[in-house]
Amino acid sequence: MRHLISLMLVVVGIIHLLPVSGVLGSERLTTLYGISFNETNILILMRHRAVLFGLLGLFLVFAAFWPSLQPAAFIAGFVSVTSFLLLAWSVGNYNAQVGQVFVADVIALACLIVGAVAYAYSKLQG
Repeated sequence: MRHLISLMLVVVGIIHLLPVSGVLGSERLTTLYGISFNETNILILMRHRAVLFGLLGLFLVFAAFWPSLQPAAFIAGFVSVTSFLLLAWSVGNYNAQVGQVFVADVIALACLIVGAVAYAYSKLQG
């Protein structure tokens, strides 16, 4: 069971690490999201967002192998994934690249659910 929990957290961590390359600049962000980031303030915010995703991704991967951190990792993962999915769903009309992010987050949500259920089950088993 612990291997399943770890695997699910690693998958979600990797999904969160994918946008880290956006820290490299506007060209990479444009490739990731399909929009131009020529405005300096948006570029700064999006590059900072890439750094934060990197931190969260590393935390999720680290927690996969540190059981005492797993509850916090599941909470952080659920907040990250569900907030994006709800925002994207409520706004709609997003481009193909953001649609790919949406699909990746649906996969991440499924992994979080499987991992959290496995975690809860393992705690019930004792």
